[in-house]
Amino acid sequence: MTIGRLIDGRSAAILTCQADASVREAVALLAERRIGALPVMDGERVAGIFSERDVLYRLHEFGAGALDRPVRDVMTAPAVTVGRETQVLAALSLMTRRRIRHLPVIEGERMIGFVSIGDLVKYRIDRIESEAEAMRAYIQTA
Repeated sequence: MTIGRLIDGRSAAILTCQADASVREAVALLAERRIGALPVMDGERVAGIFSERDVLYRLHEFGAGALDRPVRDVMTAPAVTVGRETQVLAALSLMTRRRIRHLPVIEGERMIGFVSIGDLVKYRIDRIESEAEAMRAYIQTA
């Protein structure tokens, strides 16, 4: 299964923040929406990822003053991305190797999706359960 097939049919808009937004504004968005990361946009281009980890690391490094900095100064950049054709298992492997939890899905220069490790793990669990059920049904009819 490809990432493209996984994100096909999603209708919700991808929540993002602009690179010049303050860390305080981005943190408020993470908290209000109860999410762990945002793609950071510089116009229409993905400039990086802003995550809970970025907040923690910068608060430790700069103290409360980090909240007044622009997101571009504290985000993780460049963003690690995948394309529509990337296989789910390859994306999971990439996330594990790079120790990241979110991937923008890019087509050309445009972001067309945003997947979390939870999305990919859920797909794998559903797939494994489906295969196990098919195996049980086969054994019962044999």
